[in-house]
Amino acid sequence: HMYHLAQGLIERGHKVVVMTHAYEGGRKGVRYMTRGLKVYYAPRLAFYFQSTLPTIFGAFRLFRCIVIRERINLVHTHQAFSTLAHECTLHARTMGLKTVFTDHSLFGFADGSSIHTNKCMKFTLADAQQVVCVSHTSKENTVLRSRVPPDRVSVVPNAVD
Repeated sequence: HMYHLAQGLIERGHKVVVMTHAYEGGRKGVRYMTRGLKVYYAPRLAFYFQSTLPTIFGAFRLFRCIVIRERINLVHTHQAFSTLAHECTLHARTMGLKTVFTDHSLFGFADGSSIHTNKCMKFTLADAQQVVCVSHTSKENTVLRSRVPPDRVSVVPNAVD
């Protein structure tokens, strides 16, 4: 998903840099993909469904270096359960960068993990310039969960090209 979005943006003339966590089996460091897409694999191992442990400031040093080195002016984070996405959104805000957050999720409001995730989203998305959801149902759910004003949430449906 991220790869295809990045390739589409590169095709339109944008420079795209991806930061994700390291993967077992050797994906670590920096890799160059098709059309000059640069991927940084941060030294954080996933422990459950490709999620990493939250550290709040653990990713800041690397994130800051990447932002400065690559001259990044917009940070697009992805997925409500991604601790790295929440951390990078907060760090981008601290550095004065514009942020966009994409959410694919439909969560409830009653169980422990949903309550925790909803609180994180409310805090993280407070200053996000834009939130993108993949359906109108997802938009309604995200607005309720994160208290983001509906006019800052756009719907861009998943599509097949």
